[in-house]
Amino acid sequence: MTYELLKFAHLVGLALISGGLIGVWIFDLRSRQLADLPLFAEAVRNIAVFYDGVVVPGALLLLGSGSWLIASFYGGWAFLDAPWLIGMVALFALEFIEGNTITRLYFMRLRRLSKEAMAQGRVTPELERARQAEIVPTFTHFLDIPLLMVIISLGAIRPTTWTQFSVGVIGALLVATLLTLVVPRLYPWTPTTGPKEAP
Repeated sequence: MTYELLKFAHLVGLALISGGLIGVWIFDLRSRQLADLPLFAEAVRNIAVFYDGVVVPGALLLLGSGSWLIASFYGGWAFLDAPWLIGMVALFALEFIEGNTITRLYFMRLRRLSKEAMAQGRVTPELERARQAEIVPTFTHFLDIPLLMVIISLGAIRPTTWTQFSVGVIGALLVATLLTLVVPRLYPWTPTTGPKEAP
């Protein structure tokens, strides 16, 4: 019964983190299409809501249930002998650290800058630079979902070699690189810099 409950908790965590990352993805794309500052600020606020309210709880649930499953049912440190399991753990750790440092901190800063811009009634230079010139946070953001797909594939297929892991990681990096290059060009952020003057 314990195994079934832990597996259920793990699946709930997966559902939460998947839904949260998709929500972040959608609102990030939406924010890139908005020239109106209040609408942009609302989209950025929704990104923070999805991160803090859905992604983080899902990640913590995955961490807790996954650690318990490994300790109780996969022989503890014996998981180091299973490529699929160590691959899942390594990628989850990478996602957890990156998601709560580079990506999450970037969107928190974007939210703070958008609040400051709202208070001033115009798009500030700091906000414009953060939205247009931050390549690393954009890349890590676009890497989240492809890496999650690799993690899911390892858990579903459970390969006994490192081939699937290697191909999956390389594919995820290529997809994230492509999105980092293409999406900002498809959806360039061109905000109005201030209130319109009366005719």
